Amino acid sequence: MSALEKSMHLGRLPPRPPLPGSGGSQSGAKMRMGPGRKRDFSPVPWSQYFESMEDVEVENETGKDTFRVYKSGSEGPVLLLLHGGGHSALSWAVFTAAIISRVQCRIVALDLRSHGETKVKNSEDLSAETMAKDVGNVVEAMYGDLPPPIMLIGHSMGGAIAVHTASANLVPSLLGLCMIDVVEGTAMDALNSMQNFLRGRPKTFKSLENAIEWSVKSGQIRNLESARVSMVGQVKQCEGITSPEGSKSIVEGIIEEEEEDEEGSESVNKRKKEDDMEGCPSETQSLLLFLQTKKDHPYTWRIELAKTEKYWDGWFRGLSNLFLSCPIPKLLLLAGVDRLDKDLTIGQMQGKFQMQVLPQCGHAVHEDAPDKVAEAVATFLIRHRFAEPIGGFQCVFPGC
Repeated sequence: MSALEKSMHLGRLPPRPPLPGSGGSQSGAKMRMGPGRKRDFSPVPWSQYFESMEDVEVENETGKDTFRVYKSGSEGPVLLLLHGGGHSALSWAVFTAAIISRVQCRIVALDLRSHGETKVKNSEDLSAETMAKDVGNVVEAMYGDLPPPIMLIGHSMGGAIAVHTASANLVPSLLGLCMIDVVEGTAMDALNSMQNFLRGRPKTFKSLENAIEWSVKSGQIRNLESARVSMVGQVKQCEGITSPEGSKSIVEGIIEEEEEDEEGSESVNKRKKEDDMEGCPSETQSLLLFLQTKKDHPYTWRIELAKTEKYWDGWFRGLSNLFLSCPIPKLLLLAGVDRLDKDLTIGQMQGKFQMQVLPQCGHAVHEDAPDKVAEAVATFLIRHRFAEPIGGFQCVFPGC
């Protein structure tokens, strides 16, 4: 969580890496694959990493909800993967391929409510209690009264929901719990800067390729392979026109992510469009501008995280004690230990959970370093005899 918190305290996303020849040769070299060649930012389908996809229907008091899950594997325990806020199950794609090659297990990656391709009646309710119940309901819908052994693995918000699910005993066959880069103390401190962090993001993108490129250059996802499949679950095509007033906030929030040599021509085109609209009523100008924006930038975020603020405190407050109180083997994976809170520090010293630090990662640890995370999870599963190694995988037990 520390990497995310630091970027949020700056009130904006990290700057774009310098281009070749601009004085930052090392960063520039990473952004290119040889002279004159750009990296491939085209999207990749989920089917290259998961074996199947399923929409699981859940009945509740508000009606019928449909939860999207992606699956792989046919033997061993189920690893139920819960993504972070604003992300989707596709953020686990590269990790899935890595873990399946190391241990016998089954993967179920879930799109939480209001995220990805999941469709629920009450999409505004993102309370920890409701989302934890969702997880339990999906498990029941998929496996009935006799679910297989299940390990919950969650990143950031998903890690908090995994803990709430385990604490409420909503998955009766639960055998293990893993949180990835979420610590109560750091998370609570970071909430104060979350709105600034969200305001620093572009509101729209001209294409999926543009969204993928931004995610890598901004540092949100440092692994291009993961970004190419993960960002498809984070953005969607803009919906139809509602009103000129409603369109204004979209237009004003656009952040261009073009190369420097394209900016000049775009400025000329922009001035021409403004000249063409002179003399039109203000409402007409707003509508015309929105139409052009929608044409040039047809993709936006699937979920407006800024509107979920009232639930943030409930996700993380008391999380450390809830995690420590779960009577099952536990694993905590972090990008850094600089903000490990007091309760977890004491708990780790007492041997109440296994902890491993994966340096040189951003907040999306499982995307930035999927092989390292897969190795840590596989080692945890084998150590507790929850799964069998495959492909000659050799455990490397960490020192902490």
